[in-house]
Amino acid sequence: MRSGAPEVDDDLTYEVATDGLEFPEGPIAMDDGSVVVVEIKGGRLTRVAPDGTRTTVAECGGGPNGAAVGPDGAFYVCNNGGSTWTTRNGRAVPGVQGEDYVGGSIQRVTADGEVTDLYTHVDGHRLRGPNDIVFDDQGGFWFTDMGKIRPRELDHGGLYYATADGSSIVEAVYPMMQANGVGLAPDGRTVYVAETTPGRLWAFDLDGPGRIRRDPATRNGGRLLYGFPGMRWLDSLAVDADGNVCVATLQAGEINVVSPGGELLATRVPPGGDTAITNICFGGPDLRTAWITASGTGVLWRTTWDRPGLRPAYSA
Repeated sequence: MRSGAPEVDDDLTYEVATDGLEFPEGPIAMDDGSVVVVEIKGGRLTRVAPDGTRTTVAECGGGPNGAAVGPDGAFYVCNNGGSTWTTRNGRAVPGVQGEDYVGGSIQRVTADGEVTDLYTHVDGHRLRGPNDIVFDDQGGFWFTDMGKIRPRELDHGGLYYATADGSSIVEAVYPMMQANGVGLAPDGRTVYVAETTPGRLWAFDLDGPGRIRRDPATRNGGRLLYGFPGMRWLDSLAVDADGNVCVATLQAGEINVVSPGGELLATRVPPGGDTAITNICFGGPDLRTAWITASGTGVLWRTTWDRPGLRPAYSA
């Protein structure tokens, strides 16, 4: 594990795929060239066509926060249950748990917009703020629960594993501090988790679907892959074909690329000055087209990445 202030070396060219989104996150590159995103503030799942036009896939309610395509072609959505919202410097900012909070859930959303709550509890405990999700090639998925913030309280977060048919959900790692982004290594034998305000990127070695091979040297059983200095709060992430972790970094408004060995390889800064850079996904014929969500300004950026991304387990 290494840490240190990243040196910005961004030579990419960015273009606006669309704008006017209400705090977009969870981008999914679709086979037809469109991108599906969640709009957390808008409470919906939205499809962005290649020409930038938008259509609503489903009204999810609450706070849809992350999404992925499952083995049945449906969308699986992490819903954080909703938050209060404020405006700072003309940009949307999520706040604490609001009076209209409906509880966290994992939702299944069909292509025609039917929304079903698949999971709301684990081991008798209510899900608080599910955040990010990644499927493995066994048909199950890892997801994080960031918890919720209240005026005088902060929930612990955790890492969970569940099956797409709604039959099984397990708590794999608990507690974590604001567990956010989650992704799998190319061989499926390591799951990566980003903790937001601590700025820590963790690697958990796996013994199989839903099973962590715990490291006795750490409280959570993981390996600290990289610790970010200063006000670099980590959000969601994606893994590229070489196994590098591309993690969105709040406050600094960056995508930082960390190798499987814990080396900071690159720092990418989309234009526009949005500090709420929240997620990245890869698509296109060669998986080198990257879509990046700039949530505060409501922009979906498109650029050509310097290496291909990792193909997701399922697509639609």
